[in-house]
Amino acid sequence: MRPTQWVKNVVVLVPAFFAAWDRTQQIDGTSFGARMGTTLLAALAFCLASSGIYVLNDLCDLAQDRLHPRKRLRPLAAGRLAIAPARWLTLLLLLGGLGLGWLAQPRFAAVLAVYLVLQFMYSFGLKKIGLLDVFMIAFGFVLRAIGGAAAAQVIISSWLLICTFLLALFLALCKRRHEKTSFAAAGNDQRVALAHYSLPTLDHYISISATATVICYTIYTLAPETVAKFGTRALGFTVPFVIFGVFRYIDLVYRQAEGERPEKVLLTDRTMIVTVLLYTLAALAAFIWGQSQ
Repeated sequence: MRPTQWVKNVVVLVPAFFAAWDRTQQIDGTSFGARMGTTLLAALAFCLASSGIYVLNDLCDLAQDRLHPRKRLRPLAAGRLAIAPARWLTLLLLLGGLGLGWLAQPRFAAVLAVYLVLQFMYSFGLKKIGLLDVFMIAFGFVLRAIGGAAAAQVIISSWLLICTFLLALFLALCKRRHEKTSFAAAGNDQRVALAHYSLPTLDHYISISATATVICYTIYTLAPETVAKFGTRALGFTVPFVIFGVFRYIDLVYRQAEGERPEKVLLTDRTMIVTVLLYTLAALAAFIWGQSQ
């Protein structure tokens, strides 16, 4: 079920967090509490649904996983879990996620259903096609953000959706680079899509996506509509933390051979944890400053 990967679903909470400080949406304290409650329920629904997809992927990739040095230890690949119970678990998680999503907000459930269709397409074919595989992963994060906005019934900025897409694309490309180097060293290719990539090409893709992420986020913080929403330009002070975080991740991928599991980096790398905390504090300070103006 990959509980460590549930950290990805924090993206569902982001729209409500930003909307709480948006002057144009006029959300009071009581309304914000109710919206956050619904959004947390939506995030839990995403956790269940995504876990269902993870089990489904393990069922589809049994042969390849048994050849992987780490994935061969997973319950299905190692033979500790039978196929039939795993199929029932997949169905239970998917239906549970959709049901919980419907309780949170019907519009959110519709977005979650689109996400699941996208994941089925990825699992049964699109993950074998180079470039399209990483774009599908990035679109999954965009749907998380859209779903979070639907659950909280707030309007999400187009800039935030673009930044979410670019950052997710950057992380997915870094993951592919790590896989390409590690599988080449082991003398086998565990992922079909890797045949469509070369290391120099991946390096160019990573450089472009990292640059685009930083530029788009910088433009977003200083755009006139953003300043009007939050009543301040102080959000621009969060830009250095974003740049540092991107640089730190690149360092981990290229110098320390990390990158296969982005969620592990976010949960275990002390420098990255501190960077995220400082970014959050800087964003809160900027929002509070804007409210006082």
